[in-house]
Amino acid sequence: EKGESSGKNVGMPAVFKAPIRPDIVNFVHTNMRKNSRQPYAVSGLAGHQTSAESWGTGRAVARIPRVRGGGTHRSGQGAFGNMCRGGRMFAPTKTWRRWHPRINTTQKRYAICSALAARPARSRHVQRTPHRGDPRGSPGG
Repeated sequence: EKGESSGKNVGMPAVFKAPIRPDIVNFVHTNMRKNSRQPYAVSGLAGHQTSAESWGTGRAVARIPRVRGGGTHRSGQGAFGNMCRGGRMFAPTKTWRRWHPRINTTQKRYAICSALAARPARSRHVQRTPHRGDPRGSPGG
């Protein structure tokens, strides 16, 4: 009958006897979390949508390009440089960054086995990192 004891002992699966490697579990978890990221980047034109030219030397000002014209606060201000307000950022972000790192298949399998093996020893983890609402008490309340 369902839910009743059969009187037999069932051996523990070998996966629960796997070595517990928190470093590998953490590494695989961190890298698999990166698979949900979406690419982002700044516009290729950002910081260069103004007409500016360097004033050259001999004017006792930095040789950074300066906005042309007059009659506005913007004219004469530095432009284009990453040190300028409204300028381009240093090394603008690109969408072709490696967003999804490759993880060794063997490492992934090892991490799953290790995490499963650590599950019965959860009391050890709870002692180390208490959570809110835990009857054993926690620093957070």
